[in-house]
Amino acid sequence: MPYRTLRIKRVYDAPEPEDGMRVLVDRLWPRGLSREKAAVDRWMKEIAPSDGLRRWYSHDRARYDEFRTRYRAELNERGTAVLELLSAALSGSVTLLYSSRDTDINNAVVLRDYIEERMRESRSAGSSL
Repeated sequence: MPYRTLRIKRVYDAPEPEDGMRVLVDRLWPRGLSREKAAVDRWMKEIAPSDGLRRWYSHDRARYDEFRTRYRAELNERGTAVLELLSAALSGSVTLLYSSRDTDINNAVVLRDYIEERMRESRSAGSSL
């Protein structure tokens, strides 16, 4: 598997050196977790799904496809936060942290895919941000 600069991981999992910059991408702080144990370098509430979208989705698997579409639309409106995360991912290792129990369908998965698409676009265009 090729080296990836952008990974996702549950915030409750132990930090590892290969995590690089650890970015919490949830709007709410994870329950029962101290800031020290979380070892979060940056908490980007501004890139998390809006409160309304988060409440509507409520981790309902049947709503995931629509959640993904709506969240990507929100990300399209968050240029500064997206650019900040994209720049960090292009320059080093970044791990997006989330608290959901569902490891395969959550906001971090959508965000990772979104940022990876932007990384490919940036690389193919020869942009250095």
